[in-house]
Amino acid sequence: MWLELIIRLLLSPYIFAPLIYPGLVTALAILLTLIWLERKFAAKVQLRYGPLYVAKQIGGAPQLLADAIRFMFQEVIVPRNADKVPFLLAPVLAMSLGILPIVFIPVAPGFAGILINFSLPAALALSALMPITIILMAWSANNKFTIHGGVREAFITIAYEIALFVSALSMSMLYSSLSLQDIVEKQALVPGILLNPLAALTFFVAMLMSAGKLPFDIAEGEQEIVAGPYTEYTGILYGLVMGAGYVQLYVSSLIFTELFLGGWHPLFEALGELYPPLGGIALFLKTYLVLAFAVFLRCVYGRYRIDHALRIGWRRLIPLSILALLLSLGLRFVGVVV
Repeated sequence: MWLELIIRLLLSPYIFAPLIYPGLVTALAILLTLIWLERKFAAKVQLRYGPLYVAKQIGGAPQLLADAIRFMFQEVIVPRNADKVPFLLAPVLAMSLGILPIVFIPVAPGFAGILINFSLPAALALSALMPITIILMAWSANNKFTIHGGVREAFITIAYEIALFVSALSMSMLYSSLSLQDIVEKQALVPGILLNPLAALTFFVAMLMSAGKLPFDIAEGEQEIVAGPYTEYTGILYGLVMGAGYVQLYVSSLIFTELFLGGWHPLFEALGELYPPLGGIALFLKTYLVLAFAVFLRCVYGRYRIDHALRIGWRRLIPLSILALLLSLGLRFVGVVV
């Protein structure tokens, strides 16, 4: 009886979605495999000796294990002049805010941690809180290099968030809904990327900027400011800081897949009747392909300078996102989408 009750609780969307899929367990698996995949891409393209040749028979997996051991057992050093409470809490808060939007992202019709009619703005609003934790890290460390990196992050945040929200709003306008579930259901035949490629482009680039991935990992530029706002972090705290960026990229890729790639279609009709998350396999596969492409860019692009990245944000992405909004308005006017 108790076992049956526990199984029912675990399989309910209110527990399964935030905890298993697309929640914490899946995010952890994605984090580990994505770091491995990123290193393998870089090894092949850039001929990096370590990821390419070390333990080649088992795919270089011991490198991930070595990193995990190092993060777990390395001493956590708190600078003498740091504001200790926010310094220690900021990485935990960053990881928590990075994973929290998942509760609003459905993986199948009616299957989400919190199912509401405005899930798109709710998920984006929670994602927008992430940069606050980075600025908190920079300020609490009481170090001129971390503050410098935090200010750079603030500049980038303002530049990308407008384009990100406007491009998402253009898809919401196209499908006349703020619900991610409704938006996915209206892409059963034609994915949104074909109807509004401008919105897909601006959202994807802004997504890379939001997660701090190349070519936009400016806040942690090694040459100028060592590790940006994370300079003073060591051990498991540094691991949380680095992992939060990958988790945020995962969440943004889920939203991208549901806005532009049709979400759980077309496999849901075949597998969803057995158990709704099984129908979300298509969503998982599409999301992982988006993630793989995002980390592949590390191999072929160099890091932008801060002024170049800001110019892209203000002079390219924002005008393109506004054009995407007008395109959606035009498509609605001619009745392409009902």
